[in-house]
Amino acid sequence: MIPYVDLARAHAPLKAELLAAMAEVIDSGQFVMGPPVAQFEQAFADLCSVPHAVALNSGTDALWLALKALGLGPGDEVITVPNSFVATTAAIALTGARPVLVDVGPDYNLDPAGLDDALSPRTKAILPVHLTGRACRLEQILAFAQAHGLVVIEDAAQAVLAEHRGRRVGSFGAAGCFSLHPLKTLNALGDGGILTTSDAELAARVRRLRNHGLLSRDDTGEWAHNSRLDTLQAAVLLVKLRHLEAWTARRRELAGRYRAGLAEVPQVRTPDDPNDGRAVYHTFVIQAERRDELMAHLAARGIGTRVHYPVPIHLTTAGRDLGYPPGSFPVAEAQAGRILSLPVYPELSDAEVDQVIAAIAEFYGAA
Repeated sequence: MIPYVDLARAHAPLKAELLAAMAEVIDSGQFVMGPPVAQFEQAFADLCSVPHAVALNSGTDALWLALKALGLGPGDEVITVPNSFVATTAAIALTGARPVLVDVGPDYNLDPAGLDDALSPRTKAILPVHLTGRACRLEQILAFAQAHGLVVIEDAAQAVLAEHRGRRVGSFGAAGCFSLHPLKTLNALGDGGILTTSDAELAARVRRLRNHGLLSRDDTGEWAHNSRLDTLQAAVLLVKLRHLEAWTARRRELAGRYRAGLAEVPQVRTPDDPNDGRAVYHTFVIQAERRDELMAHLAARGIGTRVHYPVPIHLTTAGRDLGYPPGSFPVAEAQAGRILSLPVYPELSDAEVDQVIAAIAEFYGAA
């Protein structure tokens, strides 16, 4: 059996470290906003080479609070993509703003060529997604934003440690929004998120918004939610940060092994490694002919796979209200019928990856 993910296997070698960190929190009695939260924020800010990071309860809230703190709301439009997880578009809608979608390119990221057609007098921001852990085309997006007076908020949920031209994602836009969900490359033992920024005022407002808008224990500056990261999760994440670089390097090794092993299978397209950055392969997404049949073939051989994501946002039940009929985004829609995520977690052995490759080759008669 090769499951798509194996969190128990991932945590087994860390168990002693994690339990020791959690025991310290339990002994301290500081379960909300204890010292590990600020320590994790500083460590993550350093990781992304930005002055500020604000730990939150989810990547979804990182997106929503970034938009809210930047003043986005009813009457505004925010440009994003149709092929991300629903949280990207939902965060925009939850502010009262309207999501405006742009098709993607072969790298699954926003195609800057579509920005002109999406622009309107109501456009206030662009929310590109670094999907699969690969940086989007930042120069073109940032140049367009600057030319039209727009803010850029990076959805870096899948892209901790990803780089573009030697610079970490999360440091380019007004804010970077990361998920720390258990399936992410840097993962909590539950939900978690973090926002990065170089703007001290924005960081201060997000800190207030995550804590009921409190100015002090007895004074509230504005109505807001509870979106704090638990101290226990921060302690866990500090342990995992020590291993993140090695895990990322291993993901990249596995991606290279898949690329080499599937090079002679013409029915499969593997993602290329960008020459202007560093992809971290949160997912390793191939495009495959007869995708659903291949998925069933692999499942019959005990190999788990996933599709991220089979239904573009504008074709979901909620997304239909955005007003985009089928065919509006031909690249994203075509990809949705071909994409397949293969196992790529650091604990996989070379032999297991070779087994996945052999099973794919067998399906297409290339073995």
